[in-house]
Parts: sequence; structure tokens; C-alpha cells
Amino acid sequence: MDIMHITWSLIVGFVVGLIARAIMPGADHMGFFATAALGIIGSFVGSFLGNLIKKPSDGAQFHPAGFVMSVVGAVVALFVWHQVH
Repeated sequence: MDIMHITWSLIVGFVVGLIARAIMPGADHMGFFATAALGIIGSFVGSFLGNLIKKPSDGAQFHPAGFVMSVVGAVVALFVWHQVH
């Protein structure tokens, strides 16, 4: 994993986290890294949900969740976060 992959993951995670925070009602006092972490966690949750629906083809280990499933996963993660706190 090189520095460009990490940078790209942070940027996409931040955008996904911002969208999830915009969808969920209520105030969230999160900084840049917390929002990016929410988006990255959302991507993993979205991949998990995608695996439940359809297994990856051709022996791939990871399911490409796509942007929409990442947002759905981030909304689910944010909902769980609201329930815990």
C-alpha cells in the first residue's frame, strides 16, 4: 500500500463521511479525521452488506462496494454511533 492509496482512501472516506453526516439528522461534532474514519468504516460496512447480497466474482477477496454502498455503510455506522453515545 503506497502513499497515494492512503491519500486516496482518506479523500474518498472524507467525502463519504460528509455525505453520511448530511443524510443523518442531528449535529455531529467531528473533525476531518473522524469524518474520514466514518467514511472508511462505512466502506467496510458497505462491502460487508454487498457480500451478503452477492459474493464477489472470480475469486476476489474483497467486494467492490462502490460509492453508494459506502455511503449506505457510513450511514449505518453513524446510526450505530448515535445509539452508543
